[in-house]
Amino acid sequence: MKLFLLVALTMAAFAANSLLNRVGVASGAITAEMFAFVRVVAGSAVLAVLVLVQGGTLRAWPSFWGVLGLTAYLVGFSQAYIGLDAGLGALILFGGVQVTMFAGALVLGERVPAMRWVGMGMALLGLCWIVGGVATHGGAQLDVAFMALAALGWGIYSLIGRGVANPLQATGLNFLWSVPLVALTLIPTGIETPNAFGITMAILSGGITSALGYALWYMVLPKLHASVAGVAQLSVPVIALVGGVLLLGEAVTVPTVLGSLVVLGGIALSLMRVKGG
Repeated sequence: MKLFLLVALTMAAFAANSLLNRVGVASGAITAEMFAFVRVVAGSAVLAVLVLVQGGTLRAWPSFWGVLGLTAYLVGFSQAYIGLDAGLGALILFGGVQVTMFAGALVLGERVPAMRWVGMGMALLGLCWIVGGVATHGGAQLDVAFMALAALGWGIYSLIGRGVANPLQATGLNFLWSVPLVALTLIPTGIETPNAFGITMAILSGGITSALGYALWYMVLPKLHASVAGVAQLSVPVIALVGGVLLLGEAVTVPTVLGSLVVLGGIALSLMRVKGG
């Protein structure tokens, strides 16, 4: 029961990133660029403390692709939530990450079981269905493109991170080195002073639901089978969708619900353990 509660808390933290980002940016309390910057600074500070408390060090070189992937995720994520609802954005992100990692596995020469091909095809079909419906609304194409960038970045980041010896330390380093890159996005638009609400949302997203959420996830991961960990993450877009409806008053359409079921069903199918897979 304790492990279940820890996993549930972690998934809720991941989903909360979407809710915090959406409410902060969409309300006009903070710009998307500033949200991403404050988030990465807050996350870096908390992760640095966690790494040092555990006796680790931040005097090392991070992965170039890891930093680039994380930066793309942070920037694309914040920009996408200017227009996307929290649950819809989380679904596009999660589905896109899985597709990216699937493509990465092929590039790396991993043997992909037939069931996984079927599952990813189903998930991709569902994503196309959802994105096609969203893209009919004016201005939504750019939001979807930014979330696709975020998915690509997080997918690459996840692929790079699979082989690291110390995930928490690697994450801390990547966050620290992403700070100046995310700061560059402030230059084109200029630095607009956010209000206290916007800053609070960004700090909560970076320091609590991101940094502490990742730390908690690393703590429970060794206790879970890979397939269980994968299926557990299917709850993230669902939690974000429900949270968006209950807390932010976002609408739910039948096509979105049906498309979500197709995406999540496809991903679940691809995560099933099959003989020889």
